[in-house]
Amino acid sequence: MIMATVSFPLRGFHHRPSDFCFPQSLNPRRPVPVQLKPLQRHSFICNSWFGAKPTEPSTADINSATTTVTVDAAVTPDSTVFVIRARNKIGLLQVITRVFKLLGLHIDKATVEFEGDFFIKKFYITDSHGQKIEDQENLDRITKALLEAIDSGGGWGTQTSVGPSTRGIVVRRAGLRSKPKAERMFTLMDRFLSNDPVSLQKDILDHVEYTVARSRFSFDDFEAYQALAHSVRDRLIERWHDTQQYFKRKDPKRLYFLSLEFLMGRSLSNSVINLGIRDQCADALSQLGFEYEVLAEQEGDAALGNGGLARLSACQMDSLATLDYPAWGYGLRYQYGLFRQVILDGFQHEQPDYWLNFGNPWEIERVHVSYPVKFYGTVEEETLNGKILKVWVPGETVEAVAYDNPIPGYGTRNTINLRLWAAKPDGQYDMESYNTGDYINAVVNRQRAETISSVLYPDDRSYQGKELRLKQHYFFVSASLQDIIRRFKDGHKNFEDLPEKVALQLNDTHPSLAVVEVMRVLVDEEHLGWDQAWNIVCKIFSFTTHTVLPEALEKIPVDLLGSLLPRHLQIIYDINFNFMEELKKRIGLDFSRLSQMSIVDEGAVKSIRMANLSIVCSHTVNGVSRMHLELLKTRVFKNFYELWPHKFQYKTNGVTQRRWIVVSNPSLCGLISKWLGTEAWISDMDLLIGLREFAADVDLHQEWKMVKKVNKMRLAEYIEAMSGVKVSLDAMFDVQIKRIHEYKRQLLNILSIIHRYDCIKNMEKTQRRKVVPRVCIIGGKAAPGYEVAKKIIKLCHAVAEKINNDAEVGDLLKLHKSYENPWKMHIDAMKIFVPDYNVSVAELVIPGADLSQHISTAGHEASGTGSMKFLMNGCLLLATADGSTVEIIEEIRAENMFLFGAKVHEVPALREESTDRKAPLQFSRVVRMIRGGYFGFKDYFKSLCDSVEGDGDFYLLGSDFASYLEAQGAADKAFVDQEKWTQMSILSTAGSGRFSSDRTIEDYAETTWGIEPCKCPSE
Repeated sequence: MIMATVSFPLRGFHHRPSDFCFPQSLNPRRPVPVQLKPLQRHSFICNSWFGAKPTEPSTADINSATTTVTVDAAVTPDSTVFVIRARNKIGLLQVITRVFKLLGLHIDKATVEFEGDFFIKKFYITDSHGQKIEDQENLDRITKALLEAIDSGGGWGTQTSVGPSTRGIVVRRAGLRSKPKAERMFTLMDRFLSNDPVSLQKDILDHVEYTVARSRFSFDDFEAYQALAHSVRDRLIERWHDTQQYFKRKDPKRLYFLSLEFLMGRSLSNSVINLGIRDQCADALSQLGFEYEVLAEQEGDAALGNGGLARLSACQMDSLATLDYPAWGYGLRYQYGLFRQVILDGFQHEQPDYWLNFGNPWEIERVHVSYPVKFYGTVEEETLNGKILKVWVPGETVEAVAYDNPIPGYGTRNTINLRLWAAKPDGQYDMESYNTGDYINAVVNRQRAETISSVLYPDDRSYQGKELRLKQHYFFVSASLQDIIRRFKDGHKNFEDLPEKVALQLNDTHPSLAVVEVMRVLVDEEHLGWDQAWNIVCKIFSFTTHTVLPEALEKIPVDLLGSLLPRHLQIIYDINFNFMEELKKRIGLDFSRLSQMSIVDEGAVKSIRMANLSIVCSHTVNGVSRMHLELLKTRVFKNFYELWPHKFQYKTNGVTQRRWIVVSNPSLCGLISKWLGTEAWISDMDLLIGLREFAADVDLHQEWKMVKKVNKMRLAEYIEAMSGVKVSLDAMFDVQIKRIHEYKRQLLNILSIIHRYDCIKNMEKTQRRKVVPRVCIIGGKAAPGYEVAKKIIKLCHAVAEKINNDAEVGDLLKLHKSYENPWKMHIDAMKIFVPDYNVSVAELVIPGADLSQHISTAGHEASGTGSMKFLMNGCLLLATADGSTVEIIEEIRAENMFLFGAKVHEVPALREESTDRKAPLQFSRVVRMIRGGYFGFKDYFKSLCDSVEGDGDFYLLGSDFASYLEAQGAADKAFVDQEKWTQMSILSTAGSGRFSSDRTIEDYAETTWGIEPCKCPSE
């Protein structure tokens, strides 16, 4: 053991009595009374559950991992020596020194000894009169105060290696090996980075010069953003380290959230809000000649997902951090993300999204954290101790390299981690190719490996596309589980403890191979028996599905799976065999049900049903709204629900108010805090209900309308910059932004706009003055292979072009203003298709929207988090009773919304009678206009028209059209009465508290994951 001692002068510390919590018997405002009495040496061992416990010192105490405080009065006649042994952490000296100062004691001298990871600090203490302290009762109280302060003082130690399971892991041990190094470390690292404007300016300029490598006297907005981002990241890393070390020390049960998508949006704004340094950053930049808002716009969106599922994952990570839950997120670091949408002549074109071209200052590349991921090959048998084992001999290996992204919580020091994996070629095979001169093969191997994490959701219409997607799924699962199991083995040797320390959440079926991979690791590598391994697996997995139609459930062809992952196919067959045998005992030889519930689909293309696999192996199956659960029970997984009703639950999705109000709508955030008299609602959304008592208040109405006007101005400026179109702020901003899909019914919206145009054309001038102006905003991407969705986008632009060039309407509109020139707004509306819609655009559009449309065919939306974001921002909803909308109706009441369309239970009957049902005349007319070539591209749009008429109208556009027009009319009428509209808007925000992701996560933690908060102390 290497030991050394260093003596050093103690620096002065500023302290506040509120910084620490001491026993009530100790008064920090007065000195401790002293009585002379003989004193024996005692040691106190810190126990976080039961407080301080006196015990005789021993060698075991010295070598233990606990904090100890020893009192020794025999060392010097002039002072009492307190010997403190603990793992080092930032701020530890401050913690100890403050305790002595708060108790009115003086530190005459201090020394530090160290042995490995531990520091032994000796403090020579006298009372306020300079006398030695010898009263046993007072000594006990001082010791207890020290232990409690140190024990609550946060992150300890560093990680250590764990043997063979850390292949590819390099862990560097902390340790001060010399006296000068100890002095420097204490001097430099015994405090956190300061957040005042001057300190931030210094850090920003340092990063300009040393990270961005630009002169601090000449740098532009983007370089300033880079420097600011690194400065903020430095502060995140401090909290991240403390949080992870605290989790390691406390060893709570951890959640591992497995999701193939995380649509995080911009990190800067969210980070400075959650860290509480937004104003300080703005002040620091202002004094340097930069504007915070301008720099924030320099950041691009991280292209790590598509649509609601990805944004939901991001919201849940924010809530996990804010609520102090010990959690990790795992995903893939896509090089190009989904795709960049470009509109040319009204047609969607896809281009790579080069979001990493200029680097990502928020990620931390962990080059020393990598794992091998195997593909192809054969399965061989080996005998070990008389037991036959399966050994997978791979035909290809790639490396998974970790990239960490700190996720800060709001109002807490807790900062959790999102670890993303990037695929790299296996170094061994790469070097062999170079050594033999086969450079081309080395390059090809690199390209083949890196393709795995290049693009989100590769087109799977070909065999190669299906193979790449399966490779992607397994690569993500294998790397994540190797990391999780390695972390578990750091502190535990018995896999029976795994369910007590690990909860694995499957976010839809993409990570479902994790179930099979854990079985493979436990059986093949850890040599557990099958039954023992299966019992563990069934206790650690929970599964959330976002599917509403049985035919949409994911399947993997057996031939493909057997070729790419031969051992996993064997394990799936074994799982299915055991499940089928058990099922026969429960339901008998009902071959129809057995066939439907089997993990293996024996259809035309033999496939593995990934949802069935997830249900069989998970202890809980979650829907994402109450209506969704009913669909799972009665339609999607009816047989499984009848078998295991106790497994099925629902957790209505939510969104984070930090992103969707505090960051994206700061004006509304300030207004809510003013009228509620507190900012506590940012962490407790139930407080928003307090706005209801002010819903009719005239003063609030004025301020509420002003906030909306400011947000509409921001959106109008964006629209003008994007399209050159100027829009009136007096018009209703009518928004539908979401992924383009038939069931989401953007086509219904377009048809209604054609109907309005047709009505305007046939109106008298006096009638036109009564039409409410609208700016209709549509945005969203169509999947590259989804031709119908692409035709909907083209129709949107074709209709806009026709209306914009209508000379008759144009002439009439020139004569009118505001409400008297309504169709100018309609003309502009169809021109306003928001290309390449993403989170940052949503942060502009959502606060500025007056009306938002959520018009999916009832029974097709599992939840729908988009409506929740609009609801929080006081936007009124025009919607069908689908997904979470049913629960929104309960919170804000139907009279504060515009509802239409068939209910879920009515949809099947309407589809049955579609052949005999006659569509409304208005609907038939607008479809004929398209079919007849009124908007051009007659042949191109023919199939689109066929899909909404007669038997083809699967999504019931014709059936719901009349009801939809009535709801649109009701919205027009309400908008004219601005006081009524404003009151409905306030009540919408007031009723949105239930739809915070904080509530969703608390529900998951309590009823599914079995995890508890583990709050990292503030110092």
